[in-house]
Amino acid sequence: MTVRIAGTASYLPRHRMTATEISALSGIPEDVIVERFGLSGKHIAPPGEHVTDMAAKAGAQVLAETGTDPADVDAVVYFGSTWKDHAVWQAAPRIAHLLGTHRAFALELDYVSCGTPVAFRVCRDLMVAEPHLRRVLAVAASRESYLLDYTNNRSRFAFNFGDGAAAALLTRDGGVAELLESEMITDGSFSHQVRVPAGGSVEPASEHTVRNGRHLIDVSDPASMKEGLDRVSLPNFVRVAEGALKRSGLGLHDVAQLCVLHMKRSMHDGLLAALGLPADRALYLDDTGHMSGVDPLLALDRAARTGRLNPDDIVLLLAAGTGYTWAATALRWNRRGPVGVNR
Repeated sequence: MTVRIAGTASYLPRHRMTATEISALSGIPEDVIVERFGLSGKHIAPPGEHVTDMAAKAGAQVLAETGTDPADVDAVVYFGSTWKDHAVWQAAPRIAHLLGTHRAFALELDYVSCGTPVAFRVCRDLMVAEPHLRRVLAVAASRESYLLDYTNNRSRFAFNFGDGAAAALLTRDGGVAELLESEMITDGSFSHQVRVPAGGSVEPASEHTVRNGRHLIDVSDPASMKEGLDRVSLPNFVRVAEGALKRSGLGLHDVAQLCVLHMKRSMHDGLLAALGLPADRALYLDDTGHMSGVDPLLALDRAARTGRLNPDDIVLLLAAGTGYTWAATALRWNRRGPVGVNR
């Protein structure tokens, strides 16, 4: 039984923060932001726009472009940032309500930055296990630019965090691509390295936590995290890539397009070298930065709309999320040329 992608869409807030502005706030030279962080700028949501609003905009676009009645959607799956409109709260039901998918049940996946390949794996498995599900809408959004303290040098790795959303409609028939297999690796030894320290049961919110900025992203031990990730991250990226492809009856030599989360330029280049892929087979999101689980799906949407994909192209979706989990999903593209209405 096959599961296909009927279409994709993405949304980026209008306002952009430039590398010049990030430099002024952080004290990091602009050329370092551009060349080493790999960031020319990023999109910033206005104060009143939250992940549910952005995810609903991307979702509405893909439903419109595929000619899908919201009433025909069986499930809405949210896999974006865990920093949502409210704490201890699910975004998926709100997104389903905003979209008018009143017949759909809502499902929430908490996988932060590795969201796209994980969501495709879960949605594919869900549709295979439950044949009555015909259409599943997967949506993600991030607003984590609001969690940054540019004066906190411990969290400088996160200064590329921007805002945006992406969506994909999964179906059983037709569509632009077929979902193939996936692979994941988790190393929980990194689980406490990156977090918002306060607001949970370990450190409940208080006047002290607010006054001391404990509700913003922080890294407990940047040197230790870097040393550990430098040792395992690249090999784990390769392992999940090879694993997803092998399960699909493919190899790295079959990959025509890599859709990967945004990372610093040297890591991106090193990953391409380790995978044996030339630079022109990957989209680098230097104009958006990193948006939690959004990046690979945004890259796929861009690749499709700019005509980079051809029939039978193998696309590899690759990401990693704090915790730490590395994930990959492969797909086979079925459509020639850029996407459009009623694809």
